[in-house]
Amino acid sequence: MDWPVTQLSPLQRLWLTETVRLREEHAGPLDDQEANRRARSSGGDLTHRLEHRALWLAERDGLLSALHHWLQGARLAVLVLAVLAVISGAGLAFAALGNGQTPVNVFWALGSLLGLNSILLLSWVLGLLLAGEHGASLGRVWLWLSDKLARDAKAAQLAPALLLLLQRRKLNRWALGALVNGLWLLAMLSALLMMLLLMATRRYGFIWETTLLGADAFVAATRALGALPNWLGFSVPTVEMILVSTDSSLYNNELVRQSWAIWLVGAVLIYGVIPRLLLYLFCRWRWKSGRNALQLDLNLPGYSQLRETLMPSSERLGVNDIAPEQLHTVQAGNTDLHTDGALIVAIELDDQHPWPPTLPATVKDAGILDSRESRQTLLEQMTRFPPARLAIACDPRRSPDRGSLALIGELARSAAQTRVWLLQAPPGQALDADRLSDWHTALKQLGLPFATSAPLNWLETGHD
Repeated sequence: MDWPVTQLSPLQRLWLTETVRLREEHAGPLDDQEANRRARSSGGDLTHRLEHRALWLAERDGLLSALHHWLQGARLAVLVLAVLAVISGAGLAFAALGNGQTPVNVFWALGSLLGLNSILLLSWVLGLLLAGEHGASLGRVWLWLSDKLARDAKAAQLAPALLLLLQRRKLNRWALGALVNGLWLLAMLSALLMMLLLMATRRYGFIWETTLLGADAFVAATRALGALPNWLGFSVPTVEMILVSTDSSLYNNELVRQSWAIWLVGAVLIYGVIPRLLLYLFCRWRWKSGRNALQLDLNLPGYSQLRETLMPSSERLGVNDIAPEQLHTVQAGNTDLHTDGALIVAIELDDQHPWPPTLPATVKDAGILDSRESRQTLLEQMTRFPPARLAIACDPRRSPDRGSLALIGELARSAAQTRVWLLQAPPGQALDADRLSDWHTALKQLGLPFATSAPLNWLETGHD
């Protein structure tokens, strides 16, 4: 298993539970008899049992590894978008300042650096305040890219399940908001650093030009935009500096150049970087505080229908499951519970096979499982007290049908080690070679060792 269940965060546990519900809603009920039994034995409230059931099904059906792959794809998608943001910010700064051969129009440069960012920031804030939601295009791109990079067909329902889970507390706006503002923050920081690098290595002249507006308008705009940066310590060009900057050839004053450069850097920092930083921190705070309050909506049909099954007022037996397309592989020793002792059990033996055999004192006999009630009772007991070694006796004269193999699989998953004992034919009878071969094939597919001799020494000592 790529990712043990114990390493899952509370959000990831809820996420997988919601994914299983969504999967059952679209594809129908899963083969969940063993999952329900294990959930009931785990105790706790309904939410805990729903999670326990869903995590067991997710681990069995490969959703756990799919979640691991999706998260890897999501991190890679964030990395790709972050690299693009850094490159875009640096390119934006280079395009605004140029190569230093021609004077820089300060207001064109400021508009190039802050224009798109300011428009999208205002759009995001208005969408959040007026509509309560905002479908960020960058967020949709990230989700799409995460699915593509996951490269796991079983991960298809993970993103919809996550969005449904988050939308109940409207956390999706804060999650996507943190992503969008974080990427724009990277772009603005990249632009700022590129500006500083270019200004430190090249000599720029700064001008302003107009046809319709007078000089007083530019003076007022420059002083207004520089008020907040000036309050934080950034210098602002004086009125004389602004008036003389209609043409860089008219002045040859390094103080004027530096003053415009500091004004431009301060404007990008104050109006570009800091708003995105504050919004990113705010979204992160709302996301973290809301994430801790996430819980399942137990009134949903997928959960309410399981209430009686997982928290029964009286145990219900006799549920018939739809046959799965294939039996799930069973490996000995996959229980994570404390195991102790040895146990032997038989499945549907007739009177021609005397039972039990002579057993060592340390080996307990679980009898013959010949009814649904006896099977359920033993499975419940083994879930609470799993044996270290389990021997399952089967009559190979019977066909290895789905029910018998499913029962063997459930029994094996509740024991640390399991062996199957294929009984010899009664005196005067012979085993069918084809049917015996079917048993061998089925048990090999289950990954269980088998033999025709009684594994009594192994049951008693742990070795042959």
